[in-house]
Amino acid sequence: MESNVDRPELRALGELEAVIGHIAAELGGWRRRALKAETQRTDLAVGHDVVGARERILELEQANADLQERLAGARERLAQLVTRLQFLEEQVAVEGQPR
Repeated sequence: MESNVDRPELRALGELEAVIGHIAAELGGWRRRALKAETQRTDLAVGHDVVGARERILELEQANADLQERLAGARERLAQLVTRLQFLEEQVAVEGQPR
């Protein structure tokens, strides 16, 4: 009489059970990860305020436009100062020359 170990179909069945056990364990891990990610996504969706974010973007864009305008004004005033300084330097140079 053959023992269970010697029967190839029983050995293959045992190996198949082991493989299925590993697959089931891995599937369980993936399922837990998927559920966790889904929960995190739901938490983010609940706390995500699209309208508030859009309003904040508009505020920041307006502040940026205001700063750009102020910067342009400052550049203009700086150019005027440079022109005045160049004029004064030329006057000093002309007055310093012997006649």
